[in-house]
Amino acid sequence: MRTYGRINQVNGRGGQWVEVSTDANGDNDAVWATTLCQVLKLNLQESPFFSDWGIPAESAVIQQVFPDYYVTLTQQRFAQYFSSLIISKLTAPYPAYLINITTNRGAKLKGVVPQ
Repeated sequence: MRTYGRINQVNGRGGQWVEVSTDANGDNDAVWATTLCQVLKLNLQESPFFSDWGIPAESAVIQQVFPDYYVTLTQQRFAQYFSSLIISKLTAPYPAYLINITTNRGAKLKGVVPQ
């Protein structure tokens, strides 16, 4: 399995796309974590494959209503791939979320999306 994610991205701009694949032991935790971050950065109906994935970030900023419903749907979709997945809303003037993941191998990942 593989997905693509950006590294060295500054304020949502630039960056280089890199491939993230299943590791030699058959572990897909990095693939699912990268995909989760990409979905949270995706605008609703932007994906050519899954039109109901992503969050309506642009309309959320314009209307000043956080897209918590769509973030909860995303958390439910990805929870099955990790031992623990918690997505918490941050206090920011734009939709930003703190992600806490415990992988199936016990590693703990923490990050903010978008960053």
